[in-house]
Amino acid sequence: MGVWAKRFMGAAIIQGLLAVILTLAIIFGQMYVKPEVSRVIAFGSAGMWFTMGYIMYILVGVIGVGVSALFYHYLEYTLATPYKGIAKYLAMLHLVMMNVGIVGSTWLMMYGGYNGAKAMLPVEVGGLGLNAAAAHEILAPLIMPIAAFIIILVAGIIAGGVGFIVTYRRVEATIKK
Repeated sequence: MGVWAKRFMGAAIIQGLLAVILTLAIIFGQMYVKPEVSRVIAFGSAGMWFTMGYIMYILVGVIGVGVSALFYHYLEYTLATPYKGIAKYLAMLHLVMMNVGIVGSTWLMMYGGYNGAKAMLPVEVGGLGLNAAAAHEILAPLIMPIAAFIIILVAGIIAGGVGFIVTYRRVEATIKK
């Protein structure tokens, strides 16, 4: 397995471990945290931020990083093309920015979604019994930081894609000779 494939697989394993810890916290939190996360998810509304953050974390943070490892494996191992020059730096940007961007954006979404839904849920179930305007006050300050993390994520993915193209074109140039 190539250097970058190993790094991305390691990152996918770490992201998977974080997802397991997060999931266990949600499950065990059912007994201790009020309102329960299941109630926040079922509530919808601001709770959808939590739901979407969790799903996107699993899809992009765990699966997406793991699939990226397959691309690097294909180029480094199957095509026997090491990453060098600018492609090496693009791969590093891909690794760091993708992981920072996905954790930052999705975990902020989950945080905001939980607290926004908590604000709107009835007091009897552990909520604050407030209206949608109160939830908006909780969510609104998170919009720009979430957007910034998404930009970091996308920039990392683009850097990785450019690195794939640069490396693959080097393979094609070698084959044509």
